[in-house]
Amino acid sequence: MPDPLAYFLTWPTYGTWLPGDPRGWAKKGQGFQPPDPMREREAKARMTEDACLLDVDQRQLVERTIADHCAIRKWQMHAVNCRTNHVHVVVTADRQPEIVRDQFKAWCTRKLKGMSLARRGADNQEDSSVRLKWWAEGGSRIFLNDEASVEAAIQYVRDGQ
Repeated sequence: MPDPLAYFLTWPTYGTWLPGDPRGWAKKGQGFQPPDPMREREAKARMTEDACLLDVDQRQLVERTIADHCAIRKWQMHAVNCRTNHVHVVVTADRQPEIVRDQFKAWCTRKLKGMSLARRGADNQEDSSVRLKWWAEGGSRIFLNDEASVEAAIQYVRDGQ
């Protein structure tokens, strides 16, 4: 099978889409799961920080960071949209989608941590008041294998939010 033309990557912020969520949720290797209030309560109880909601400046920083990373890696970013509680990216890259997503998450975490420190006037990179968890584990990835799929994903990311 030929390589996909692009990936449609999505990942939520920490604590905003937990296992058991009333909207349903995805379980690795088992797909979409129905709501489960008990599981959601258990997941909330295990959280080590409050849920992460990104403000406008943080969202812009995430979008810039992803665009910059694509330029450095020579990946084609077709579209990016960072919302308060999740990120969508349509990208063509020479790596597996999980690697691409994890690189985006790692670089965005570094930049968001730096922004948080700057807002506090802290120069200590180990400042314990700075959030440690910005993103949920994993995320979704969809292989886009034809031009129509790529265009539909781009349109969704740009206009469907």
